[in-house]
Amino acid sequence: MFYMKNVPTGERILRVLIGVVALAVAALNWGGSVLAIGAGVVGVMLAMSGLVGFCPMCALVGRKLDKERQP
Repeated sequence: MFYMKNVPTGERILRVLIGVVALAVAALNWGGSVLAIGAGVVGVMLAMSGLVGFCPMCALVGRKLDKERQP
């Protein structure tokens, strides 16, 4: 699948960090509530979009990276 990255580097780092925290919360509370499962799903989605650099929801609304500002 060919895609263009639509998440800037700073946001990618933030997404991975928040995703890891959400996964840790889900792992500590797994089986305790539905919110833990939701945190795990959100954590996986955030971490993957941060690692890959592509967010399907951002692409859906037409977000693109500004190539002139990228190093």
